[in-house]
Amino acid sequence: MFDQYLARRYRTTVRPRVEDYRIKNNVAIVGIGATEFSKDSGRSECQMACEAIKDAVEDAGLNIEDIDGLVKFAMDYTDEMHIVSALGIPNLDYSGECGWGGGASCATIVHAATAIATGAATCVVCYRAMNERSGRRYGRVPGVEQVMISPNNHFGSIMPYGFATPPSWVAMFTTRYMHEFGATTEQLGWVSIVCREYACRNPKAMFYGRPLTMEDYRNARMIVEPLRLFDCCVDTDGAVAIILTSTERAKDLKQTPAIILGATQGIATQGELMTSMYRPRISGIPEAWYTAEELWRVSGVSPKDIDVVQFYDAFTPLIPMQLEEYGFCGVGEGAAFCEGGDRIRLGGDIPCNTSGGHLSEAYIHGMNLISEGVRQIRGTSTSQVEEAELSLVTGGLGVPTSAIVLRR
Repeated sequence: MFDQYLARRYRTTVRPRVEDYRIKNNVAIVGIGATEFSKDSGRSECQMACEAIKDAVEDAGLNIEDIDGLVKFAMDYTDEMHIVSALGIPNLDYSGECGWGGGASCATIVHAATAIATGAATCVVCYRAMNERSGRRYGRVPGVEQVMISPNNHFGSIMPYGFATPPSWVAMFTTRYMHEFGATTEQLGWVSIVCREYACRNPKAMFYGRPLTMEDYRNARMIVEPLRLFDCCVDTDGAVAIILTSTERAKDLKQTPAIILGATQGIATQGELMTSMYRPRISGIPEAWYTAEELWRVSGVSPKDIDVVQFYDAFTPLIPMQLEEYGFCGVGEGAAFCEGGDRIRLGGDIPCNTSGGHLSEAYIHGMNLISEGVRQIRGTSTSQVEEAELSLVTGGLGVPTSAIVLRR
């Protein structure tokens, strides 16, 4: 059954020619900006979005008037009209939005890069603003209107029975993963510990200067078995903005450009919003596999070429699973890969989530991971991988997802 599923899942289809892929080497990330990360921002998400965009514009050495494109999350509670008016952007030639929560993070880069590569825009900002800690918290059970009237109306058959939040959904897949492959809670604990080590070097991280031990991890309260408190991302208020332009224009700007080798998205069949439990196998993330296969194809590189990675880590088990789906280890080997932490630390096989990630830096739906991917290319990370040439960033899991590879 398992082998039959893998054969069906990994069946390839006819793809566009690689030589027709216009994004590769023609688009670059030239500006990154952010607000502080906090538990209570004390201001609107629109205000924070504008602050982050202005920060990114200054970082790039551009002017507000240079912006002619915006890409945002469908879940963002701001809109293009207010951003344009608040910042004084004279005209917008291109705008778009990407769905599916954290799966939209690198997808915003896909859309912006496509616009630039095809001439629809010349300077595009991707942004996300969230009052996720002081405002709308994704870990809470939503109101009856969202449960019963949501376009994702399958929620109506599970939420009234308590199966209602991302931690509970991911816990289900994690339980199966641990049963199927013999993964342990201690192995997951090492993911959290290493991310915290990175955060302790990062003054902007929510957990800066607050180390985590295995004893701390084991003694933390259970959220949804087998996920404990430190298996879950940190609720955060904040905003992040990323600016893209052509590599030709990037030569004259302020920062070392992070050139895009590949930017891809992936959706697998039999999927639901984080509750895809009717697939033949639920101990993996097929969307990530498809995203990865296309990413390696269009970029022309492979996992062995990657120097550093920022995996979407809303929960600890997602890092072992992505290590497998992106080809850094075999199926079922991801948790053991993380045991002891050495293989995902600086100097290890593949340093992961070097700013602290969602588990310990901040949870801005993956956008802060992109910023860290860019810093690694620039050589400015607080946990810098020496002479990093290729940087991988991935989007959210349990939903249609996305990924990018950046080069120096």
